[in-house]
Amino acid sequence: MARKAKRDLTMEEQLARGPLDLPFLMLVLILLGIGLVMLFSASYYTAFRDSKPPVSNNPYFYITRQALYAAAGVAAMYVVSRINYQHFRWMAPLMLGVAIVLLIICYIPGLNAPINGQRRWLKLLLVAGPTYQPSEIAKVAVVLFFAARLCKRDTEHKKRFTKRTATGRTLNWLEKIGFLELVPYGLVLVTVLGLVAFERHVSGALLVAVGAAAVLLVSGISLWWFIGLGGAGAALVALMYATTGYVQRKFALWLDPWSADPQNEGFQFRQGMYSIASGGLLGRGLGESNQKYGFVPEPENDMIFSIVVEELGLVGAFLVLLLFALLILRGYWIALHARDKFGMLTTVGIITLLAAQVFFNVGVVTGLIPNTGISLPFFSYGGTALMIQLAEMGMILSISRQIPAPRKD
Repeated sequence: MARKAKRDLTMEEQLARGPLDLPFLMLVLILLGIGLVMLFSASYYTAFRDSKPPVSNNPYFYITRQALYAAAGVAAMYVVSRINYQHFRWMAPLMLGVAIVLLIICYIPGLNAPINGQRRWLKLLLVAGPTYQPSEIAKVAVVLFFAARLCKRDTEHKKRFTKRTATGRTLNWLEKIGFLELVPYGLVLVTVLGLVAFERHVSGALLVAVGAAAVLLVSGISLWWFIGLGGAGAALVALMYATTGYVQRKFALWLDPWSADPQNEGFQFRQGMYSIASGGLLGRGLGESNQKYGFVPEPENDMIFSIVVEELGLVGAFLVLLLFALLILRGYWIALHARDKFGMLTTVGIITLLAAQVFFNVGVVTGLIPNTGISLPFFSYGGTALMIQLAEMGMILSISRQIPAPRKD
C-alpha cells in the first residue's frame, strides 16, 4: 500500500518555519550563561549562612533553582519561537484580562503571598509552589494589547460627529487632536498602573508605563501628548515629594547617601560602591568578591551587578553591558525588518522593557538614579521572572522567523 503523500504546508506554516535570528539567540544564551555563573558566585555564601527553610544552609540552593528555571525558560523560548506570532493578536486581550485578575488577587488575603510586608507576589498555583509577581505578566500583556490595537491604526477611519451641536463639535475637536483615540489605552494603562502601584511596586508600574509609551510613540501618536504627559508626571512627582516623607527620604538618600545612617539608610548603596571600587580594572577574579560575604545586601538579586564589577573589573562589566547593548540593538534591528506593524510594535515594546530594566538596575547600583528595586535581566535571582523574560525573547525570535528575505536583483 502506497504511503500517503505529505500534506503541503500552508503559507502561514511556511512563514512560521523560517530561520531564527541566530545573532539574537546567541546573545540571549551568552548573557544567560554569564548570568548563571555570576549568580552562583554571588549567592553561595548567602545561601550557606541562611538556616531557614527552604534554603537550610545549602550553598547550591539559588543556583540549582535558577538553573532549573533557566532550562525551563529556554524550552519555553523555543516553543514560543515556533508559534506563528500572528496568534499573539487574539491572545493579547485574553492575556491582559488574566494579568488584571492576577493583580486583583494580590489584594486578597489568603490568596496572595506577602513578602517583607509587600503584597505583590502570588503562589504559582495560588495555594502552593514558588512565588511570582503578576506585574511581570502585566508588562508584556500591555505591550501585546497595545501593539495588537495600534497596528491597525493606519487603516481605521476617523470618527465623525454632527456639527450641529456643541457636544458634536467638541467631540470632533477631541478626535482631531487625538484624544478620543487615546481613551481606551489610557483606561487600560490607568487600571494596570493603579493595581501595580498600590501594591507598593512603583518600579513595576514604571516599567509598565515605559513599555506602553514605547509602543504608543512608535505607532505614530503625536509627540505633543508625550510632552504633556511627561510634564504631568513631573508635576506628580513634585507633588509627591512635597507631601510624602517617604519620597523625600528616597531623594535625600540618593543625593547624599554618605551622610545617612551608616547601618540603616544608605547602607546598601555604600556597600555596593565599595564593591565596585574594589574591582579595579580587571577585578579580583571570579568568585573572589569580599563584599558578598555579608556586606552587600541581596548580592544575588538587585545588587548583583556590583559583584560583577568587583569580580570581573571595569573591563568585565563593560563587556557585560556591551552584550546587553548588542542584544538591544539587534532587537531593534528585528523590529525595523519585521514583516508587519504588529511584529514591529511588539518587538519595540519588549526590547524597550529590557533596555529600561538594564538601565534602571545599573543606574541604581552606580548611584545614577534613585533606588527603584529593579532586578538585572538574566542575572538576578528569580525563576519565574527569568522564564517570562525568556518567553518574551521567544516572541521576538518568532517575529524574526518571518522577516522577508532580501530581494535578489
